[in-house]
Amino acid sequence: MGENGKITEPSDAGDPPVPPGIDPTVPSIARVYDYFLGGKDNYAVDRKVAEEALKIAPDAREAGRANRTFLRRAVEYMTAEAGICQFLDLGSGLPTQGNVHEIAQAIAPEARVVYVDNDPVVLAHGRALLTTNDVTTVVDGDIRRPAEILENPEVLEFIDFSKPVGMLLVSVLHHVNDDEDPEGIMKRFRSVLAPGSHLAIVHFHNPGDEHPEASEIAIEAERDFNRNLGTGRWRTRTEIAGYFGDMELIEPGLVPLADWRSEPEDLIRQDVTRYNVLAGVGRRR
Repeated sequence: MGENGKITEPSDAGDPPVPPGIDPTVPSIARVYDYFLGGKDNYAVDRKVAEEALKIAPDAREAGRANRTFLRRAVEYMTAEAGICQFLDLGSGLPTQGNVHEIAQAIAPEARVVYVDNDPVVLAHGRALLTTNDVTTVVDGDIRRPAEILENPEVLEFIDFSKPVGMLLVSVLHHVNDDEDPEGIMKRFRSVLAPGSHLAIVHFHNPGDEHPEASEIAIEAERDFNRNLGTGRWRTRTEIAGYFGDMELIEPGLVPLADWRSEPEDLIRQDVTRYNVLAGVGRRR
């Protein structure tokens, strides 16, 4: 470690160029996930953090792929079955195969999508990807300050909160620490959702005594994430369910990530961390 907790090992020669304002010696949550998904937009420091996580949970890559599969299933459900044509993807992360706008617009070409993230690399890649898409945009925003996102003129240009919205917080809330009031943040985001809106959440889970081995993994992984990234909370089922407020959970409810409306071709082998990530979709009555 160098000064201020930075990991100072040199980057690999094959690392991507470093955009202005990016410190490649500090790991990024978005780039660690990118590595798990087989992406190339990560640096040596991100791969080091990811490999440490894989020592604790060897199927973390499978969990990353299950995360993307859930996103596809949830957006397809919201678009095709619930008739939603506008999406707010909060903490969207780096663009990868099967982005929200690609899934939704394959069903409803007019569907509007707003991606929100505060990582400069995510913003740069997202804007480059969307140069020819006039119903999709990327906005700089931090979910810990929901009012700034919900009152952002560009968000309001694309999203009409008087109509049903598909709101997505896929693997982002567990990076909001307890002292940052995740419950209050979610209450504010839910407050703008009109009847018929849907909310999708994926969250790290500590199952406690129900699955002791998975609970031990959660405790060790939480310690590792906080040491390397300064964030990461494996919460209880009750805590995660509370983020939906009084919304009605769509069947099959709040379940292990790979189990949400899975199809035979979607099944991803998750043995070690099966109970360490929960996913669900809620509907505003």
